[in-house]
Amino acid sequence: MTDNTIISLQNCQIYQGDARVLKNVHFQVEKGEFVYLIGKTGSGKSSLLKTLYGDLPLREGEGYVAGHDLRKINWKTLPALRRNLGIIFQDFRLLPDRNVYNNLEFVLRATGWTDKALMREKIDSVLGKVGLRDKSQKMTYQMSGGEQQRVDIARALLNNPKLILADEPTGNLDPDTRDEIMSLLLTISRDYQSAIIMATHDYTIIQKYPARVVRVENGEVQDVSPVYS
Repeated sequence: MTDNTIISLQNCQIYQGDARVLKNVHFQVEKGEFVYLIGKTGSGKSSLLKTLYGDLPLREGEGYVAGHDLRKINWKTLPALRRNLGIIFQDFRLLPDRNVYNNLEFVLRATGWTDKALMREKIDSVLGKVGLRDKSQKMTYQMSGGEQQRVDIARALLNNPKLILADEPTGNLDPDTRDEIMSLLLTISRDYQSAIIMATHDYTIIQKYPARVVRVENGEVQDVSPVYS
């Protein structure tokens, strides 16, 4: 493991309750790397992602994410881990009773920001990055699916994350919007040098935007190839 290593899992056993879901996981991701996570529904992809962001405790093996020891994560140390992460959901999970600006402001306040001027500057910056600077006062429920996904990505960028976990971020989008979101994610990986793990069932995306592919299957996590073909 080097200073550029964002994720390092060694001989990890991942459980949901008392049931072991994944066994002998060896998995490493470097700074700025883009990784597709594939596998059938129920294969353990979500369990792996939940372990990485501290929602499932790591009970066996060695695991580090952005310098944080997953074996030592508890309710006191979890916020420090989460400040290094950005999470993008398929169903957006935006607050429908607030406009775009207030959705993002809510996250900043929850992660310890207090200076209003700095928060305004940061929100303007991430909205500019996703092409929504002029939509800050719009209610999220009034936006298209593609726009809501851009807000979700902007939210994930607020704390300059070392790692972004994207769970089927293009699953509900039409092909043109899907391509826009993929181009945006790849740009973020390059410009921010954030590692991105993207769970997907859409193999046309992998063929169009090739990157490292990791498959979850039969309780194991395996690299398929550097470039899927």
